[in-house]
Amino acid sequence: MEFGLSDDQRMFQDSIKGYLESAAALDTVREIADGDRDKGGAMNAGIAELGVGQVLIPEDHDGLGLGLLDAALIQEALGAAVAPVDHLATAMAIVGIEAAGTEAEKAEWLPKIASGDVRMGVAVTEHVGAREGAGINAASGQLSGKSLFAMEIRNATHILVADQSGALHIAKHGDAITRSPHLTIDRTRDLAELVFNAAPAVALSGENRPGYSADRVVETGRLLLAADTLGAAQAMLDKAVDYARERKQFNRVIGSFQSVKHLCAEMAAHLEPARALVWHAAHAVDENMEDAAMMVCLAKSHLAEVGTFVARTSTEVHGGMGFTDLVGLHYWFKRIGANRQLLGGPEKVREDAARLQGWA
Repeated sequence: MEFGLSDDQRMFQDSIKGYLESAAALDTVREIADGDRDKGGAMNAGIAELGVGQVLIPEDHDGLGLGLLDAALIQEALGAAVAPVDHLATAMAIVGIEAAGTEAEKAEWLPKIASGDVRMGVAVTEHVGAREGAGINAASGQLSGKSLFAMEIRNATHILVADQSGALHIAKHGDAITRSPHLTIDRTRDLAELVFNAAPAVALSGENRPGYSADRVVETGRLLLAADTLGAAQAMLDKAVDYARERKQFNRVIGSFQSVKHLCAEMAAHLEPARALVWHAAHAVDENMEDAAMMVCLAKSHLAEVGTFVARTSTEVHGGMGFTDLVGLHYWFKRIGANRQLLGGPEKVREDAARLQGWA
C-alpha cells in the first residue's frame, strides 16, 4: 500500500504555506508575540478566509467535510511558520460538538462556527490531569471552578468546557468567566487560566458514554500538537541546512564538514518516519480504526522527543547565532517545548497508550 497525500491535500497545504510566507514573516511573529493585537487579528482573519475553520465541519452544516488528516496538514503549516493563529481550539471544539451533540445541537453550533459568527476556545486540560484546586463543576446549567491552560480564549466568543465527569458544555465568554493569561515560554500561543463564577452554559446532551467525547477532544488536540511540532521541527531542520550552506569557517562552508553533515542527516532521519507516524495516526482517526487512539498517543509522545532533538541539534548547527533574536530560532524551539507538555507530556501520553493496550 502506498500512503501519500492527494493532489487536493497538497494544494490546500500549499495555499496555507503561501499565505503564511508573507503574513507570518518573522518580524510579524515578533510583533504579535509582543502583544500587537491588530496584526494578530489580521492573521486570523486571513487564515479564516482560506476556509481553515470549516475543514472538519460536515458539508450539511456549511463546512468542507474534510478529515483530521487535512486539519493536521494545516497545523503542520502553522507550526512551520510559528504562526500565532487560532486553529487548534476550533478543531477540538468541532470534534467535541460532533461527538457529544445531538443533531439539533450540531445544527445550531456548527454552521455558526463555519461562518465565523462563533469563535471557540477550549478548556479541557483537567480531563487529562487536574492540578490541586483546578476542575470544573456543573450544576443547574452553570459552571463553577478553575481551568488551567485553556486554549485560544482571547478571541473566543464561546468556550467548550469539560467538567469533572468528562461531560462537555458550551459557555459564552462573558462577565461570569475571569481570564488570566498564562505567560509560558511560547509567546505565539494563547493560553490562559479561567475561573468560572456560576457561568451559564449549555450541556451537550448527545453523550451516551461518560468521558468519551472529552477523550475525542483531547485526542484531536494531541494529534494536532504533534503535527504542529512536525512542522516546527522541519522548519528548524531547513534553517540549519540553509545556514550550513552559507556560514564559512576556514574558507569552507560548514556544511562541507562531516560532523555538520551528520547532524543534519540525523535530524532528517528522525523526522521522516515521524511524519509518516503523524499522517498515519490522522488517517486512523478518519477511518475509525480500532487502534486510532493509541496511534495518536504514540504520535504525540514520539514527536515530543523528535521535536526536542531537532530543536537542540538545529541550535547546535547554528552555533552562537542560534541563541540570538536576529535569527529568531528560539520561537520554533519554544513552540516545540510548549507542544511537548500541552495535553500531557510524553511520559503521561505513553502511559495512556499502554492503558489503551491493557498494559497499565
